[in-house]
Amino acid sequence: MPFFPKLLLTSVAILISGYLLPGIHVSTFWTALLVALVLSFLNVFLKPFMVILTIPFTVITFGLFLLVINALLIMIASAWVTGFKVDGFWWAMIFSIILSVISSFLESLVKHDESTRNF
Repeated sequence: MPFFPKLLLTSVAILISGYLLPGIHVSTFWTALLVALVLSFLNVFLKPFMVILTIPFTVITFGLFLLVINALLIMIASAWVTGFKVDGFWWAMIFSIILSVISSFLESLVKHDESTRNF
């Protein structure tokens, strides 16, 4: 999927997740769009280093430590973006899980719609 449609879908998923979770506060759609942009930046530039540095923990926990890395990235995004607030580490972890589920669902809807179109 191209970058900008994925960014918009992630923004919608952030809004939905913020609505569902009382520990996550997203003020506007533009804030959600900025959070999606910051998270994509962090996932490209910071996450690979964090994954490499924590390989032993990731192996010992059978990959579950990657959830901790995702939660830390969300907390970093919360510190950088005004209008986006995470109440704590556990809310960031739950937000990470819910966000990935909702994003996957929305992307499957879009891909399903694209596959049924005739050109």
